[in-house]
Amino acid sequence: MSVFPKDFLWGGATAANQYEGGWNEGGRGMTESDCSSSGSIKSLRSVTYRLPDGTAGSCPMFAPLPEGAKLDVVEGEYYPYHDAVDFYHRHSEDIALLGEMGIKLFRMSIAWSRIFPTGVETEPNQEGLDFYHTVFAELREQGIEPLVTLCHYDTPLYIEQELGGWENRETIGLFDRFARCVMSEYKDEVRYWLTFNEINSPLMMPSFLPNYPAAKMRSNFQVLHNQFVASARAVKFAHEVREDAMVGCMLAGRCSYPFTCDPADIINNLQGKQEALFYAGDTMVRGAYPSYARRLWQAWDVELNTEPSDFEDLAAGCVDMVTFSYYSSSTSTTHTDVERASGNFSSGAKNPYLQYSQWGWSIDPTGLRYFLNELYDRYQKPLMVVENGLGAKDVLEEDGSVHDPYRIEYMREHVRAMGESLADGVDLIGYTPWGIIDLVSASTGQMAKRYGFVYVDRDDEGNGTFDRYRKDSFFWYQKAIASCGEDLD
Repeated sequence: MSVFPKDFLWGGATAANQYEGGWNEGGRGMTESDCSSSGSIKSLRSVTYRLPDGTAGSCPMFAPLPEGAKLDVVEGEYYPYHDAVDFYHRHSEDIALLGEMGIKLFRMSIAWSRIFPTGVETEPNQEGLDFYHTVFAELREQGIEPLVTLCHYDTPLYIEQELGGWENRETIGLFDRFARCVMSEYKDEVRYWLTFNEINSPLMMPSFLPNYPAAKMRSNFQVLHNQFVASARAVKFAHEVREDAMVGCMLAGRCSYPFTCDPADIINNLQGKQEALFYAGDTMVRGAYPSYARRLWQAWDVELNTEPSDFEDLAAGCVDMVTFSYYSSSTSTTHTDVERASGNFSSGAKNPYLQYSQWGWSIDPTGLRYFLNELYDRYQKPLMVVENGLGAKDVLEEDGSVHDPYRIEYMREHVRAMGESLADGVDLIGYTPWGIIDLVSASTGQMAKRYGFVYVDRDDEGNGTFDRYRKDSFFWYQKAIASCGEDLD
């Protein structure tokens, strides 16, 4: 008998910017991701810009632009997000594949700029609203519930460039308009919502990027404050328009271990999790900043720009569930004579007890069980794993098959770890593996780093037909879902 309950929400996850395409169709406005090129395991992605005199250039993602420069699309550059994997035109085919697989929950995002192209319009773009009505209707025909992320790294470019983005408190109100619009529009079609994808990720940047500027980190705390308030308002409104709505925060999972039993490593690991993980989770679940927040603000010389009503909003808009991404674990140490993890967006010392993927990420299913227990003990809220998977190179055979036993093994062990967490007493209600249909990698901009159970014919240079092919993992997951997690062979 399976430990997974019969109503467990087996699913899959995507995001508009990495999956949808149709970047300049249907009235959609631009986002920063439209100006992002591709990178690799060894090199950061770049963004392109234009100077006031019209000169074009590029710089690494996260680096400051030259004075006066503005992000723009430059002729001759390849932008993988422009077409992504063309869900915009192939949604019917993809949703039929999801139905064939048997999934119950499809995590997707609504592109803010498809509804409000610049973010400052007072009336929504009807063509954008209609597109998502069509998607939700097709999901319903397949018996699939949508799990919708409101903001998945795709704030409209106009807000980012002309208004200062989320550092500007005005953006709270603009997001409020967007959230109210779509939550009202789709109140009969969407029950499950997430406000911001991996909302804690700005506070993880110092561990990923050496010499990360302190001034940028200070602005990140202001960005998060404004997003916390915006999220809380959205949670409150969702319950006003639909009584049984469930709205969650979405955290970038930071499962970390002290590298040694040196007390300095123990404290270092604790403080790292407080800053990069619990600061966001505690605030959004409990409706108030945690006790250690003041020490963090002092350490980074942070002075938040707040209004008294912000704290009323936070208290009134606590999330209903906690969701997170989990790909790998990391270690934390104060020691310098250690081998470092070498993957993109990997941090800490290399764990000698674990294997590592082609992209340098540790493979640690036991860490998922540990992390689920850690979060549930802390928050006592329903949990969902809304991103998980193995990014790997796949080979499309001449007969259209894709043999990915490495992915099946990764998924099998992580599903088993979730089963163990359920036996531990964790209230885990859903699982949506990342990129259930191949999509563009956010960290590298590559297609070669594939997560899906469905192969998409597209390469890192933008060549390919976009045709879909079922991988071996497609049939494995289909069987796992049909058996409610019991048949994992």
